[in-house]
Amino acid sequence: MSIRTNKEAAVKVAANLADSGFAADRREQTLGTALTDYWTRVRSGDLGSLPAILGLVALVTLFTVLRPETFLSKGNIANLFVQALPVTILALGLVFVLLLGEIDLSAGVASGVCAAVMAKLIVEAGQPWFVAVAAALVTGLVIGTAIGALVSLVRIPSFVVTLALFLGLQGITLRLIGDGGTVPVRDDVVVALANRNMPIWLGWVLALVCVAGFAAVELLRHQRQRKRGLAGRPFGVTAARITVLAVAVLGGTYLLSLNRAATPSFDLRGVPWGVPLVALLVVVCTFVLGRTVYGRHVYAVGGNAEAARRAGINVTWIRMSVFMIGSFLAALSGIVLASRLNSVTPDLGANTTLLYAVGAAVIGGTSLFGGKGRAHDALLGGLVIATIDNGLGLLGAKAYANMLITGLVLLFAASIDALARRRRAATGR
Repeated sequence: MSIRTNKEAAVKVAANLADSGFAADRREQTLGTALTDYWTRVRSGDLGSLPAILGLVALVTLFTVLRPETFLSKGNIANLFVQALPVTILALGLVFVLLLGEIDLSAGVASGVCAAVMAKLIVEAGQPWFVAVAAALVTGLVIGTAIGALVSLVRIPSFVVTLALFLGLQGITLRLIGDGGTVPVRDDVVVALANRNMPIWLGWVLALVCVAGFAAVELLRHQRQRKRGLAGRPFGVTAARITVLAVAVLGGTYLLSLNRAATPSFDLRGVPWGVPLVALLVVVCTFVLGRTVYGRHVYAVGGNAEAARRAGINVTWIRMSVFMIGSFLAALSGIVLASRLNSVTPDLGANTTLLYAVGAAVIGGTSLFGGKGRAHDALLGGLVIATIDNGLGLLGAKAYANMLITGLVLLFAASIDALARRRRAATGR
């Protein structure tokens, strides 16, 4: 009798669940309901990458109107991509740190220290490029481990720790390079990162692989959701996402495959080597944050550290690891920046590099309050920052105007983040 009663109770519970909000997880979503749900999220403060997309469109339109003959030229588009490389890589690392509501003020100068280590090993020690690059990346890991230990074990606020290292690491770079000194970077492999182009055929192969891989992932996800009867994006939205990516990737590859040399006798075609490097990093970081247990733990700690600790998450290790990842990517950013400049100076990464990277992460949708943001949105933020820098340069803006405008953009992005957070709190999201 008890067994029969339990079965009847289970049936009633299932019926109640079918009539409850959980039934929405199994409803078939249409294009109209998908747009309605998206607009509801936007109104409730979940803006995502929308500000970055709108800002990028507005900036491209503005600079195209002001400099129609130069801004959208083939040469400037390639230059724009190269300008965005170091900022985007640094922003990717900062996304991990910002997701916990922490800050790393030393990321920019850490990139300079790591680049100096690489340059000194190549020029003065005569080491091959792979040894020098590995040493620079290990240096970044050591810096990140030290920051993480002081923040998570000693419990010193990250603002204080990284501010101290912001000053200290500049002293190390100055000691390595010397006051007013410059270490040239002439290694062919390192220089190729930001100054050489891939063969045309390889660029097209990688572009097609990227589009095909993204399409396969999206279609497979759509098929699995339908097979399991779960709510998901309608096929029209999935097809639109694939189409937008395909147009962006294939269109960019086509433009970069054209000869952009000033003189027809000189051949300058192909995708810069740094572009697929950043694309790979974006894919890896997006996968780590969105598809792994570690990524879910990062979001959990960023949302509520005490609740995450009570759930059995090793909060100390998560805090340490995000600083290690941030400094590792800062080292890679410094290598790419040194490649672009063909040299390392004592002030490499010490000027506006950090502010640009923080701006890129926040503009891309990463919250300064932690718990919200996506790795691939840092790419959009990096393009916004690079577009501002590039466009103002074409307009001949003074350095002070460039800093003022970029600062205002960062303040505007932070204001949007704060207002969106208040809106989410008001709507209970």
